[in-house]
Amino acid sequence: MLENIALTCTLASNVGVLVSVSPMLTALLSHFLLRRERLRPLFFAGLAVALAGVAMVSYNGAAVLELNPRGDLLALLAAAAWSAYSLLTRKLSAFGYPVVQTTRRTFAWGLLFLLPVLPVLGFRPGLGTLTEPVYLLNLLYLGLGASALCFVTWGFAVGRLGAVRTSAYIYLVPVVTLVTSALVLGEPVTPLSLGGAALTVAGLALSEWEPRKEGRKGGAE
Repeated sequence: MLENIALTCTLASNVGVLVSVSPMLTALLSHFLLRRERLRPLFFAGLAVALAGVAMVSYNGAAVLELNPRGDLLALLAAAAWSAYSLLTRKLSAFGYPVVQTTRRTFAWGLLFLLPVLPVLGFRPGLGTLTEPVYLLNLLYLGLGASALCFVTWGFAVGRLGAVRTSAYIYLVPVVTLVTSALVLGEPVTPLSLGGAALTVAGLALSEWEPRKEGRKGGAE
């Protein structure tokens, strides 16, 4: 819900970059709540670089369209929610529950708790729009492709790789979003947005980088 609302308030490319900080948030939550992730100095260096990129992206959105920063804040909150979801999925997979069953129940509870929000967002129920192919196809894609299929495959990945390692693949989101938003939505790509995206991805990669230990190979031999 947070990410969807953010997309109505800011650039799609902004959202794509901002939600990509979730790997860092996942590592922080894993360290402080689960005591499983050891944070190295490189992690904090990468965090500083990525935050600089996030600031550039947010400033670019405000400068281009004079947007309310609320959209960027909602995107960051969505990243935090996704990080918590990844850790909870990891905990659930340890109990041996089937991924499809876990995803189905997660969606059911999510729908239940989102229903009270509908009146606040001005939702008016009506099936008339579903008779139009463009709305129906978009809804089917979002429900089956972008939600159900993605959540199931994400659950499998988290169960096999772990929450922190799987979250690292979110680094690809800013690049894909910048290109897609420019081609499909016609959103402007400015030097500031490109620089911010590059800094964000570089910071995220730096936070995950582990330098090779000298002499390790020789010692093993």
